[in-house]
Amino acid sequence: MKLIKLLENIDYKLIKGNLEFEIEDITYDSRTANKTNCFVALVGIDRDGHDYIESVIKQGCKCIIVSKSIDINYDINIIKVNNTRKILPIISANLFDNPGDKLIKIGITGTKGKTSVSYILKQLLEFSGKKVGVIGTNGTIIGNKKIEHKNTTPESYLVQKYMRYMVDQNVKYLIMEVSSQALKVGRVSNIIFDYAIFTNLSLDHVGKKEHESYEDYVYSKSLLFKQSKIGIINKDEKEYNKIIKNATSKIITYGKSNADYIISDINKIIKKDLLGMNFKINNEEFYIGMLGEFSVYNATSVIAIAKILNISNDIINKALKNISIEGRMEVINVDNKYKVIIDYAHNNLSIETIIKTARDFGNYIVTIIGCGGGRAKELRIGIGETVGKLSDFTIITSDNPRYDDLNEINNDIKLGVEKSNGKYIIINDREEAIKYAINKIPNKDIILILGKGHEKFQEINGKIYDFDERKIVEKCIRGKSENIR
Repeated sequence: MKLIKLLENIDYKLIKGNLEFEIEDITYDSRTANKTNCFVALVGIDRDGHDYIESVIKQGCKCIIVSKSIDINYDINIIKVNNTRKILPIISANLFDNPGDKLIKIGITGTKGKTSVSYILKQLLEFSGKKVGVIGTNGTIIGNKKIEHKNTTPESYLVQKYMRYMVDQNVKYLIMEVSSQALKVGRVSNIIFDYAIFTNLSLDHVGKKEHESYEDYVYSKSLLFKQSKIGIINKDEKEYNKIIKNATSKIITYGKSNADYIISDINKIIKKDLLGMNFKINNEEFYIGMLGEFSVYNATSVIAIAKILNISNDIINKALKNISIEGRMEVINVDNKYKVIIDYAHNNLSIETIIKTARDFGNYIVTIIGCGGGRAKELRIGIGETVGKLSDFTIITSDNPRYDDLNEINNDIKLGVEKSNGKYIIINDREEAIKYAINKIPNKDIILILGKGHEKFQEINGKIYDFDERKIVEKCIRGKSENIR
């Protein structure tokens, strides 16, 4: 592609070089810059791409897009823009021939429920004969192909690349989990979603490397409804008015009263081989094969889209009956003695919801919990207090401490548990914490392993370690105690 074509629809200044220059790809990672691609110097929290310009030129790169003034004597092509991050989604779309225009796009945002909603919706659409792609917390999924990525919503270049692949595979529907951080920094700024879902909101992702305040977090979530055609929003959520305040999309609501889709008659179904919820929406009966009132809300948002798409109730119920989502209320049965439940819950509201839901299974609940690095001290204390108050016994352990000191993280959680007068033990090694819960605690009904869910790794001091909780649980159940990390 010629450089002039790549730069369509953005404001720029040619500092030096030739707009007829041919490029094959875009990169924002200095390590992959070469003579065939264009390097975009992004300014991030920890790193500034402008600091690596000398090295990318030495690697043979002949085309660079910057947002700062640079003094370069090399014979290369230099483009200057106001903000490199804001133009990255536009030039990426140009590179991949605007694949989003060829997809029906459904965006999902909220503190919790994004992944569950995306999988419920995926199963429903596939059951009705649609070909679906998903971009979200569990990776990008296109048919049988799965691409892992670190962020819930990957960088804008990758979003466009994955959409291009979906179009090439004849995918019709794209379901995307849209994180508040992605909305804030503009990873999806050039995408107009056909439908957008808002699940709920609670205090989360506020810290030195995320949102500077709760108000910023709420506002960032609301941005999705300025770039969507139809917004499907939980009206029972306390921040409902803030979410719709600046919305330009048509608003459709769901909730227990005064909504377009009214939820009623919620009942639990708990049998040996059947776990789920019965409920009604506008007096029509539905079923979801997952426990918890929150699952009813998640299912209702999906049913609202299904109704718009004229999918029948029969297909909806058949699709939702056997839903199973890795790391979301994922139940591992241990004969008739107790159950182990793995869930991604890692903020106060989701942890509270999961523990209360687990009470439907039994009386004595053991919760294994840690906190990721980069979170505020107050959040950690709050999580400890919630777990200590609602669980019968708490095991404080590691999650993804990243660059933070694990002992400091766990001490903050401990302060919260002690405020609730809850019983606890600290076991820093997460594998040992799981072994302790299974092998050392008698008379337990439920072991909740919270925080990591689908993740099969731990991030410690900049390194990624393989870590699959399912394998640890299975080996402990079979009586094998060897270290399997």
